[in-house]
Amino acid sequence: MEELKKDAPEAKGLNFLEEIIENDLKSGKHKSILTRFPPEPNGYLHIGHAKSICLNFGLAIKYSGATNLRFDDTNPVKEETEYVDSIKGDVKWLGFNWAKELYASDYFDQLYEWALELIKKGLAYVDDQSQDEIRLKRGTVNQPGVISPWRNRSIGENLELFTGMKEGLYKEGEKVLRAKIDMAHPNMLMRDPILYRIIFASHHRTGDKWCIYPMYDYAHGQCDSIEKITHSICTLEFDVHRPLYDWFIEKLEIFPSRQYEFARLNLTYTIMSKRKLLELVKNGYVSGWDDPRMPTICGLRRRGYTPESIRLFADKVGVAKRDNIIDLSLLEWCVREDLNKRSNRYMAVLDPVKLVITNYPEGQKEYFTPALNPGDELAGNRSVPFTREIYIERADFMENPPKKYFRLQPGGEVRLKYGYIIKCEEVIKNNSGEVVEIRCSCDHNSRPGTGEWRSVKGTIHWVSVEDAQRCEIRLFDRLFTRSEMDSIPEDSDYKDYLNPDSLKVLEGFAEPDLIQDNSGIAVQFERTGYFIKDIDFTPENPVFNRTVELRSAW
Repeated sequence: MEELKKDAPEAKGLNFLEEIIENDLKSGKHKSILTRFPPEPNGYLHIGHAKSICLNFGLAIKYSGATNLRFDDTNPVKEETEYVDSIKGDVKWLGFNWAKELYASDYFDQLYEWALELIKKGLAYVDDQSQDEIRLKRGTVNQPGVISPWRNRSIGENLELFTGMKEGLYKEGEKVLRAKIDMAHPNMLMRDPILYRIIFASHHRTGDKWCIYPMYDYAHGQCDSIEKITHSICTLEFDVHRPLYDWFIEKLEIFPSRQYEFARLNLTYTIMSKRKLLELVKNGYVSGWDDPRMPTICGLRRRGYTPESIRLFADKVGVAKRDNIIDLSLLEWCVREDLNKRSNRYMAVLDPVKLVITNYPEGQKEYFTPALNPGDELAGNRSVPFTREIYIERADFMENPPKKYFRLQPGGEVRLKYGYIIKCEEVIKNNSGEVVEIRCSCDHNSRPGTGEWRSVKGTIHWVSVEDAQRCEIRLFDRLFTRSEMDSIPEDSDYKDYLNPDSLKVLEGFAEPDLIQDNSGIAVQFERTGYFIKDIDFTPENPVFNRTVELRSAW
């Protein structure tokens, strides 16, 4: 954690959560703070979770407290150990360590005992209505709900029925346990919410011990209380849940954990719904949870995003009390900012056309040795071979260019990056009129370091044909064409906005040292963007994913 403190952004004004914590510490309400990150293990974490992780762990680090990682594993139908493992890996990758690894299932016995206590206090009852019936009779904002015909069962009968639910005497959906609060309460969640339902499914940790499982709203606050969480930080949609959170703690007379809400992350061209992300994976719209187009942390990692860039993004977004939409370009700026300082540089040509230097001797080869990373003197240099035949980008040549075009054109000069100035003498085309070869002469006196420097306006990158390493280049773009995916028309399906050009696969050519780069982070293809080795990479078939362009194309 010391490294994270050193890398922390410069001091700035306190956000509202920091103000609350500082007041609590100064007043003596809490001697130290304890936060928690409580994901449900029913999918992979996404960038929205990353913001919450950075906030919960970051606050604990700033105020010398601690953070628990607690899995909300109260629905065995949707939860798997695979997701537990992925979540732990993502939190560690982001640079955080938790104080305790805990599970809501650790507290199933205690939660059951507290449910019995609520029944004995006349604050809970067993209802024979189905969940659909309960939902229909909950009422509206302007109309009170309908009281259940089983609401006034005796305490003894409720205890017997609830025990029978636990022992598996009833079918799924046959009975539920509800809190007895107020069916006319203005907050719909307070209208006798369900505490337990029957589910005959094996749990990833408790196996078949239980066939009744607590609802999130019942388990959440009590789990916080058991762990003595001082600041339970949730996203804004849980604001309406807070009265229920407080109600259980008050009626059970347990440690008074307190819930605070902040604005969730809404990102342009992105969906954050686990259900929809799962649908994209299951129906093959993406290659998996770690598809580099996905907003999942593992997808961002595979695309080349760094933990530092995501932590920077979380800091730039800040902590707000009102929902807003953050432009995806801010996330892209953060990764550029980080990679620009740390990435090694190489040249790669993604759309090649051959260029022959007619006055350069056949069979001759020389090497240029530019810095691997201009910002890191310790990175050393790379060795770039240069020969008579090279590849350049097709876009770096234009036969009839507009004004202020400073790349290669007939009769025009450009400098080859790190190398000579060349002049276009001849263009060779095929029968379709496509340029297949460009013939140039070079100024042998223009080699950098010879002492005879002259300047030209354009500089282009290149790769020696003889030494070029063939690579598969995957260009990823935004997964959706619509900016605000959370507000699509009611008659539309979110999949209608999938971007058909979100992935393009090219065959490119790179300088040879690139293949040997084992830095572990994305490298810069000079003048093009940042790229990282994909998990599909092999020496025989090098594969690179584009992390981000050097400049935003949007």
